[in-house]
Amino acid sequence: MIHIRNASAVMRSADGEVLRDCDVLIKGTAILEVGKNLTPPPGSDVQVVDAAGMVVVPGLVNTHHHFYQTFTRNLPAAQDAELFDWLIYLYDIWKHMDADSVWWSTALATAELLKTGCTTATDHHYLYPQGIGADIMALQFDAASRTGMRFSPTRGSMSRSKKDGGLPPDSTVQDEDVILDDSERVIKEFHDPDPWAMRKVALAPCSPFSVSEQLMKDSAALARQYGARLHTHLAETRDEDDYCVKIYKRRPLKLMEDCDFIGEDVWFAHGIFFNDEELDLLASTGTHIAHCPSSNMRLGSGICRVREMLDRNINVALAVDGSASNDTSDMLGEVRQALLLQRVTKGAKALSAGEAWRMAGENGAKLLGFEKIGRLEEGWAADLAIFDVRDIPYVGALSDPAAALIFSGYNHQAAYTIVNGRIVVEDGKLVGIEEDELVAKATDAVNALYGRAGV
Repeated sequence: MIHIRNASAVMRSADGEVLRDCDVLIKGTAILEVGKNLTPPPGSDVQVVDAAGMVVVPGLVNTHHHFYQTFTRNLPAAQDAELFDWLIYLYDIWKHMDADSVWWSTALATAELLKTGCTTATDHHYLYPQGIGADIMALQFDAASRTGMRFSPTRGSMSRSKKDGGLPPDSTVQDEDVILDDSERVIKEFHDPDPWAMRKVALAPCSPFSVSEQLMKDSAALARQYGARLHTHLAETRDEDDYCVKIYKRRPLKLMEDCDFIGEDVWFAHGIFFNDEELDLLASTGTHIAHCPSSNMRLGSGICRVREMLDRNINVALAVDGSASNDTSDMLGEVRQALLLQRVTKGAKALSAGEAWRMAGENGAKLLGFEKIGRLEEGWAADLAIFDVRDIPYVGALSDPAAALIFSGYNHQAAYTIVNGRIVVEDGKLVGIEEDELVAKATDAVNALYGRAGV
């Protein structure tokens, strides 16, 4: 049992009251009680967390990422490129990934997410270099288990290379039969349908410009056969719109509709260039959107129409996206970016702090198919983050302590992160892996990758 004692504030939910001077009791994997002056049941083996001066919030949920891209952050040749040119340059580095690249980049990305308050994450790993000789998803689950992340990755795929009119090098794509066979294997081996599973799997053809229409259809049918979810990039750039109209004679969302790649079990990353009719279709089908504000700004892609989506009751969640198009996996920082970006074009009331929190928590859990994750309520999952606000940037901001974490502060480091009732970040440090080891081994793996790629 964990007793979080004397927290300055506890945000029970995005739209609920913030309780002051409050305790949280965790029993097993669930929240047992939230209230003042709580006493653990007699005879309990209790770990006490003194949360005086701290704010407790539901764990954040990251709904789109590319963990392997943590190894190619901030490369000068890609700093000012838009998406297609950015991809073309980086593919020639990523094609040299090996097993160490996959394991240590997964550990690195999950560590950064956990240290910034994220407790559940997906990953869109779609690049399977020829000759890698490793079970990529097994490596990812192993690394995420080590750091302690609740993990719902996707078995991504690419089948259209340069020779087929796509962007990726020939050595990074797979035959579609191979993709489907391995997709079925990883679902059978790793996917846990339990609402609080630590391991889930979704299927995620990379994008309309890197797979065939048939693979989209077959992936959708396979995922539904096993009750898994579906994911892809969609409507991220105008180039993608133009490509789909030229190659498929349809806009991206119409293509997805024709592939049966739409519905309550589907989420799209980005979704910047939907028109009004397409937003109505997303709403009527219950399709979800993973909003990636930092990446969209970084690549100059545009601004997602989040306000219009929320007004239509489209479920919009939040994501940091690949750490080469964001250059960080700072989940709390992403909540701030989401809040501010909508206000650029739609005014100061475009998105509230409560709406941003909901996108980053409950909405993300719903998108990924988890239940009772995203609130600090009795019987909900014991996934939460604790932030220390006894510091310079929060002075004068604590009239609303939950909103202070978004509006104020420049260090988004969690003091504690708890996943499934287990402390995985304690006093700001990872519990499951030594941070010095992570930095050293990940740096060695980065340098080895760059050496193979000639960077």
